Amino acid sequence: MHDIEILAIIWISVFAASVMATKTRLTPVLWYLFFGALLTNIGLLPTELPIFIVDLAELGIIIIMFSLGFEEETHIFLKGIKRSWGIAFFGALAPFLIAYTLAYSFWADPKIALMCGLAMMATAVSLTMVSLKTEGLSRSPAATGIMTSAVLDDIASLALVAALVPIATGDATLSAVGLLTIVAKTIAFFVVVTLLGALVFPTSTGWAKNIPFIGNFSLQRLLIMGKSENVVLMMLLIAVLVGLLAHYFGFHPAVGAYMAGLIISQEYFDHAPDNLDESERGIFEQTRMIVDSAAYSWLGPVFFVALGSKLVFDSELFISVLPQSLMLFAGIFVGQILSASLAARFTGGFEWPESWMIGFGMLGRAELAFVVMEIAYVQNQVLTTESFYTLMIACFLLNISVPLTIRWWKTKFGKPINNGDSKSSEILKDEH
Repeated sequence: MHDIEILAIIWISVFAASVMATKTRLTPVLWYLFFGALLTNIGLLPTELPIFIVDLAELGIIIIMFSLGFEEETHIFLKGIKRSWGIAFFGALAPFLIAYTLAYSFWADPKIALMCGLAMMATAVSLTMVSLKTEGLSRSPAATGIMTSAVLDDIASLALVAALVPIATGDATLSAVGLLTIVAKTIAFFVVVTLLGALVFPTSTGWAKNIPFIGNFSLQRLLIMGKSENVVLMMLLIAVLVGLLAHYFGFHPAVGAYMAGLIISQEYFDHAPDNLDESERGIFEQTRMIVDSAAYSWLGPVFFVALGSKLVFDSELFISVLPQSLMLFAGIFVGQILSASLAARFTGGFEWPESWMIGFGMLGRAELAFVVMEIAYVQNQVLTTESFYTLMIACFLLNISVPLTIRWWKTKFGKPINNGDSKSSEILKDEH
């Protein structure tokens, strides 16, 4: 079968998954994985995808991670840290410990347990926000708390993935020297990216303008070259280049792409030059729409379909891992809700209805969880087939739980939020 034929089949399945997601109100990611597994098991996709599709899938997850970072408004994120740090910390620590403990009890392998813990640590903020938007709660204080804490979880998870994956894969050891080397590389990478955000990307002002070369260089100048026609190309190039920088430091390119998106601010697009006509001045929104289209409509989904194709159905294997999958799901379900809800109430000052909503909203596991699984199972073979299937089934059940629990809790949660008279609503207004 020609590689283009395989791509055509994948894109047909992506369209079908989008239709099914709309009808079922479930995240499209679940349907991408489902169709990837279905097409492989009925023979329409090969069990070993060609290198063209594999590379396209990797580019897809890079663009997805860049888009997730690009969508975050840094100043809002920073304002919400004070209130959401406890939700992020305890809401990530509990799932990590539960997944690590259960995985170690299942397979007695610390490397597998470590990767399971990392995969279960980060919340799928996009899934939750879609579910909240469907129920008319996307602008509630609870939604803000979920978004901020989920982004904090994502950043922490990326840092831990960058530091711990080399240890789990055997590229580094647990010796003092090996651990210090990994920590130093991780710190160095984030310092370099931070410097890029502080010195290179913005329009140089103040003391930065006196630095040779850098003082005369800025992302804004690059954005206006050739009017607005090169903006998307420049954004994707930045994602790939910072992704390559992460790769040179020994991390997954998706780590760099997310950080690249996070440090790019809307203010770089705010001052349109005089040579642009009115139709070209909404550069930021146009760019975000195009990047989101690539990430979620036609390029990014290839990653999830390709990952789903790894689920070659084996009835004996499925039955054998079902008890572990259900135990992992139940443990994360209870641990995530309790840890996030209690943290929201006692460290964030949310009312109880909002606190429970935050707990339900942090159940999802999507992009980062699947990135960890792809690194651990596909690229480095740290996860066994049994542990991979266990994680996939648990993630599937957790993701289904998000819209169901949010819809169920809405009847008790919606009134104070819609009226805007809750304590947390007042706190949010004071913070802004």
